[in-house]
Amino acid sequence: MPAIDTNGVTLTYETQGNPGDPPLLLIMGLGMQLTSWPDSFCSALAERGFHVIRFDNRDSGLSTKLQQFGMPNVKIAFVKSMLRIRVASGYTLHDMAKDSVGLLDALGIDKAHIVGASMGGMIAQVMAADYPERTLSMTSIMSSSGRRGLPGPKKEVRDAMLSRLGDPNDINAVVNRSVKFLQMIGSPGYPIPAATLAERVIASIGRNVSPDGVARQLHAVIASGDRVPLLKKIRAQSLVIHGSADPLVPIACGRDTAASILGATLREIDGMGHNLPPQLDEILTDMIDAHCRGTPIPEAVRG
Repeated sequence: MPAIDTNGVTLTYETQGNPGDPPLLLIMGLGMQLTSWPDSFCSALAERGFHVIRFDNRDSGLSTKLQQFGMPNVKIAFVKSMLRIRVASGYTLHDMAKDSVGLLDALGIDKAHIVGASMGGMIAQVMAADYPERTLSMTSIMSSSGRRGLPGPKKEVRDAMLSRLGDPNDINAVVNRSVKFLQMIGSPGYPIPAATLAERVIASIGRNVSPDGVARQLHAVIASGDRVPLLKKIRAQSLVIHGSADPLVPIACGRDTAASILGATLREIDGMGHNLPPQLDEILTDMIDAHCRGTPIPEAVRG
């Protein structure tokens, strides 16, 4: 798999579609790998005439692990953030946005449509604000503005995220725990069979596992804080997509993101949680395609 060096890290990436088509950069979320963008989703975008680029963020997948920054104490960082005490981190979302720009540089791409999911949506927001000259359009999916006071994950989801992992050598236990968590945050209106989730988890584990990297990424999100002032700087055509049933990043976060960006379009999908179920490939790619081309975006999906 190809890789490039930029901003002090090596990023592994993959492309799909015709390089002569408009470039569309996909930025994935916390602890997820480029393979977390469903193949069917990427193929659908390529078939619609985009040069699709997906990559492993720093500290995930096959890209560089920033082990020199150690294992951060996320709980303490979260408490500091709540008390408005500055959180120092090895890197921030701004560094991760700079990684994305570096990838475009290495591929000889001047401007791209930027699409981010969850933490990737936060990175896409920062990129659109900090690098307007590199952004053709911005799509933020199931993400947040980081505004203080917005609702957080449901208690059971937060507890699951912060709970001890157990024995990492017990693969069956790791897979079962991961499947349960994915079901917990998934889309109740568009369920994915447990066996399919287990296959994805096993493939992900086989490709790479980096618990410390996940913690460092989460630490970077916490340290980056409230992005509302940054969102107000965005002038790129912006689309915000959010599920009404998201238990990890509640719908209020998506609404606030859209309200904070001048002229942004919000599309809510009933029954969608914090994932990209295959049942929504068509509507999601239709929305992104229309948004990037400046044509009417399909209306929100109501259950």
